[in-house]
Amino acid sequence: MRKNVVKEKLKGGQAVVGVFCNLPSPAAVEMLGLMGYDFAIIDAEHGPMDLETCEDMVRAADATDIVPIVRVALNLPQNILRYLDTGALGVQIPMVNTREEAERVVASTKYPPLGRRGLAGTRASGYGAGMDLVEYVRMANEETLVVVQVETREALANLEEIVAVELVDVVFLGPTDLSAALGHPGQATHTEVLAAIEGAGRTILRAGKGVGTIANSPEAYKHWRMQGFQYLCTGLTSFIAQAGRAHLQAARE
Repeated sequence: MRKNVVKEKLKGGQAVVGVFCNLPSPAAVEMLGLMGYDFAIIDAEHGPMDLETCEDMVRAADATDIVPIVRVALNLPQNILRYLDTGALGVQIPMVNTREEAERVVASTKYPPLGRRGLAGTRASGYGAGMDLVEYVRMANEETLVVVQVETREALANLEEIVAVELVDVVFLGPTDLSAALGHPGQATHTEVLAAIEGAGRTILRAGKGVGTIANSPEAYKHWRMQGFQYLCTGLTSFIAQAGRAHLQAARE
């Protein structure tokens, strides 16, 4: 278990920059760390990687001092537990629509007395040989980042209750699913979608939580930073596609 510098920066009011990694590639995570990104979201929702691959991607993150967050598809205790046992420093749970669902994320992420996560000598605790389990539990409860995603009309309606859950660190506003929920599928920059994200962001900030979303360009990053958003990321595949298209166009001119 190591210190979560992303959580530390967020608590200090700083912004962090990350990348969704939905390719099953430890090398990709390693490169993101070498490039200096703050965090990598290992995408076990929209990515094809299995649990063993996720663990290798966490190892790559540890090797290059980038913070590994796993996006876990299902809000189930034993599911979240297995991904955290790989040594990930946080979880990001999609489609959190109610206060009860947000509380379930926290309970699955934290050890007693803060939650109900099961304890064992796994990679996260140094296999029971790397550090004392008592110290590990204290550190894990302190350092593990809890991110919940708001991306439906129901979640927007329940936002005040979701942000009231004490141990949620960041609320992430998913523009793609919000665009579909608001009747504009695939139009993440539609004015109604942007207005919904901006309005929700103000509610989240008033509650003292970190707020995040997608920022696929420098202009988008500046826009959301001016709105007070701290937890911003792009996607690895879109990142590669943008850079690849620009390179190819320049090469053919």
